[in-house]
Amino acid sequence: MKNIVWLASYPKSGNTWLRLFLANYLAGSKMPVPINKVENFATGDSDATLFRAALGKAFNPMDDHASLQGRDAAFRALASNGADVNLVKTHCKNKRVGQIRLIPPSMTRRALYIVRNPLDMIVSYADHYGLPTDKAADEVSNTATCILPSASQVRQFNGAWSEHVKSWTQTAKFPVTVLRYEDMLDDPAKAFGTVLRDLGAPADPARLDAAITASSFAEARKQEDAGGFREKSPASTRFFRSGKSGEGRAVLSAETVERVIADHGPVMKKFGYLT
Repeated sequence: MKNIVWLASYPKSGNTWLRLFLANYLAGSKMPVPINKVENFATGDSDATLFRAALGKAFNPMDDHASLQGRDAAFRALASNGADVNLVKTHCKNKRVGQIRLIPPSMTRRALYIVRNPLDMIVSYADHYGLPTDKAADEVSNTATCILPSASQVRQFNGAWSEHVKSWTQTAKFPVTVLRYEDMLDDPAKAFGTVLRDLGAPADPARLDAAITASSFAEARKQEDAGGFREKSPASTRFFRSGKSGEGRAVLSAETVERVIADHGPVMKKFGYLT
């Protein structure tokens, strides 16, 4: 029953890249997996269809009480589907909301958690949600921050960036592989090789290299330019915007940088984002 592997991160930290890599590695095809088919390889913990399958067609994703009360049943149904591994994307923090565990250890095999320099993440976050960067910085420091529910998704409880990172990397009750986004950029073969090792998947070097190429930023952006990407926010012009590291200090105001460091300095230092 412990077959859920969480693909976890704060929003705009590299989760889609990880999912695209795993989709391409698992598919093992000569052509890149279409970016709009990535959901075939990893479901999302906010997907209303997951809840409706367990709770019935009358489930309303806009009803926060119903979605929180139904999380255990939804994930239990998923974990009972006969698969050896269920990959599940989440942007939720690994904490409780009231008495409800957002991430149930009883069904969890492990997690793959991506952490990204919050200065860079805020730039992408602001673009994705159509916010000024100072307002984005406010949101990622707010413990009440959520991705609002819709007709197709239940509410996602992100919280503040530091809170989110610590909940997954310091207090998890299951094994967690921690990946820095910057290390994924610098040495994708090493980073994704670690992912495969910790998943217990055979790491075939040629297949690894092919999956890295097929899930590259250039390939994803080319596909988005050609046919769009269903995960793009209506507030942004594109989903795959930059894919780089180090732009936060160049884009954010000095005041915003200082505030982010004041809010998140200890965790930033722990992960090498402050000297």
